[in-house]
Amino acid sequence: MSHGKIVIVGASGLVGYEAIRHFERLPGWEVIAISRRKPEGIGSAKHISVDLMDAERCQNVFGEMADVTHVSYAAVHEIAGNLVAGWQEQEQMRTNLKMIQNFFGPLEKVAKGLKHVTVLQGTKAYGLHIEPFPVPARERWPRHQHENFYWLQEDYIREMQQGKSWNWTILRPQLVFGEAVKGNLNVLPAIGVHAALEHEAGREVGYPGGPPFIFEAVDTQLLARSMEWAATTPACGGEHFNICNGDVFTFENLWPTITDALNVKMGPAKPTSIGETLPKRDAEWGALVDKYQLRAPRVVKDFIGESAELVDFATAYGYEEPPHSVLSTVKARQYGFNDCIDTEDMIRKWLARYQEVRLLPTFEA
Repeated sequence: MSHGKIVIVGASGLVGYEAIRHFERLPGWEVIAISRRKPEGIGSAKHISVDLMDAERCQNVFGEMADVTHVSYAAVHEIAGNLVAGWQEQEQMRTNLKMIQNFFGPLEKVAKGLKHVTVLQGTKAYGLHIEPFPVPARERWPRHQHENFYWLQEDYIREMQQGKSWNWTILRPQLVFGEAVKGNLNVLPAIGVHAALEHEAGREVGYPGGPPFIFEAVDTQLLARSMEWAATTPACGGEHFNICNGDVFTFENLWPTITDALNVKMGPAKPTSIGETLPKRDAEWGALVDKYQLRAPRVVKDFIGESAELVDFATAYGYEEPPHSVLSTVKARQYGFNDCIDTEDMIRKWLARYQEVRLLPTFEA
């Protein structure tokens, strides 16, 4: 069965990379991958290198895509060195709006057979970075009153869709886990680098965060399946859906699973700012890369991007009372998406994958 031609924007990122691999495997889909750098390991997808802030390049590329039927937009701009605080910066918001405009404006004009557009949001939609919210968060709530590039992008897509035959869906995942190099919102390699360096230095690996922060995760493979569901289910048009694994966790309780999967010795809790310490350990990491013949970049940030700072946020480092973040996924189930995965199983799967492709070391028992 032929479904169409999908453009996945943000191909080298955590979400986009797995979405490409998912849609490549499905019969009936032609995949175009868009990012500045080409990710390794994609197969049949056609990759086109585009800087979404280059309006002329975007016009030339996307203005020729008349046969595109579906879009999954997973690109995001973050402020280097100021990840969490940057979520409230006007520059971050304006850049993310301009990126989607440069991409979608030229494409929408020519893609007369366009059927569906999926756009990614997240828990900032509920103001998690501003103030605690009641749990669980539900999609039917009124829009949280704060400035956010989500609202700018959503309002733009809504305006573009008026009177058109295509439709849109917005997905709101929680903390995302998967495979990517230099992803800015990918805590797992940052945690893996920290644990590997501590182990190599002969130290036990204690939980580095603060008090229990009740959180949810989403596996990128599960998220990719939800993107397929949204793109092919007419009832999803014009709707928002929270997407999560189906369970809750705290990183403190997950720490034994992480250390066991990496085969490092767990020690007592040791509050540590991963965001401050990890980028300073390039020499140690480079030596470890050489010793274990890893394929990972020798400079920490070239591997983990800005994700070390996200580890501090996700583990509640420095918090006295973290804002718990639990989303209801009832609506997605009511609309037919019932996928789930145990978060501990997911952690083991992805850490094994990072070791398999030699991005993290495999330590002997």
